[in-house]
Amino acid sequence: MKTEVRGNGGSVSLQNPSLFNTPLDPITGALKGCLGSLDGACIEKLLLHCASALENNDVTLAQQVMWVLNNVASTVGDTNQRLTAWFLRALISRASRVCPTSMNFNGGSMFQRRLMTVTELVGYVDLIPWHRFGFCASNGAIFKAVEGYGKVHILDFSITHCMQWPTLIDALAKRPEGPPSLRITVPSCRPQVPPLLNVSKEEVGHRLANFAKFRDVPFEFHVKDDDPCLSNETFATQFESLLTQLTRSQLDLRDDEALVINCQNWLRYLSDETKGNTTTVRDAFLDVIKGLNPRIIVVVDEDCDLSASSLSSRITTCFNYLWIPFDALETFLPKDSRQRLEYESDIGHKIENIVGFEGFRRTERLESGVKLSQRINDAGFVSLPFCEDTINEVKSLLDEHASGWGMKREEDMLVLTWKGHNSVFATAWTELED
Repeated sequence: MKTEVRGNGGSVSLQNPSLFNTPLDPITGALKGCLGSLDGACIEKLLLHCASALENNDVTLAQQVMWVLNNVASTVGDTNQRLTAWFLRALISRASRVCPTSMNFNGGSMFQRRLMTVTELVGYVDLIPWHRFGFCASNGAIFKAVEGYGKVHILDFSITHCMQWPTLIDALAKRPEGPPSLRITVPSCRPQVPPLLNVSKEEVGHRLANFAKFRDVPFEFHVKDDDPCLSNETFATQFESLLTQLTRSQLDLRDDEALVINCQNWLRYLSDETKGNTTTVRDAFLDVIKGLNPRIIVVVDEDCDLSASSLSSRITTCFNYLWIPFDALETFLPKDSRQRLEYESDIGHKIENIVGFEGFRRTERLESGVKLSQRINDAGFVSLPFCEDTINEVKSLLDEHASGWGMKREEDMLVLTWKGHNSVFATAWTELED
């Protein structure tokens, strides 16, 4: 007999069904008051009880709390129920490694890595302005920074497969003085996180080239290859090798072109841990790109700090942050919408990494906009304000979405908000002159 936590596209199976049949003893009987509760504060309290139990290797208490959470969780319920389902799965995943003899976890089917078509990817980034906000703000800053240049070279570090660039190509085509020639270089390595595409980087480049030709923009696309000996290594290993290749000569940088560094949801996947006396990979990357003398650096990411070593701290922050996309989807998609379930499953992948893993396997290491901005500033860059044209374009974009979305400025940073809560930040930088 198996007990299952139902999820999108599969289930979490536990060979020991007593996990969710454990009676609540008098000490934890108070937890029973949360049975069936949809209150976010109560759910958060339960998650923290479970995290504390796991950190203290208290299997019995962890099972009791999971029993309560299982009575709340549902992947087709309301916002809190759906979010709880994914946190519960992540906790079970973690518990199966803490006490493998008590729990036999087999949840692989729940996270089938679906490969999207380009058309599906367009729908994915258009669903809510989570990605489009960063595209719009970054493209506006880039467009202004390359005014007067006849040649532009973009080093694109992004997880969204160049979805950002058709809009910029279109804007460059309309320049009164005529379009510049445009080169885009992307690394061949990429974090294995959603969204995943069913075509190669070369095919993406071919499609961009066709669009640029249609808009009469001279265009080149290059993939910066890794060492083929590292093809089976982790992204972290591949990227550390790539860092050694980010030189002016190997990138064929030219003195008469404006160099743009674009980082969209990328820096979080670079290690923020030091090894001995060495610098972090995140800081090393900033040092390398500074040496390339870029005209502008744009950095966009989710505005949340998930770098804490404490599991309880990460759960609190993660739960109070990731309700945002769940709540936003609730406003316009049916509970059983396949598009909604798949989007939430991708967020669930992130939750499992944040909650279920430690050490080098925990790759989701977000820093807040304020914290990351301080890191970039310390690396020798100075922030650039976004111009009014860019701000108006972002506002027009948000008008196409639900009324809960908004934007605010925090010094030179633009922040996407949902019902007043920070969601995504966008920043622009240039080198600090000596």
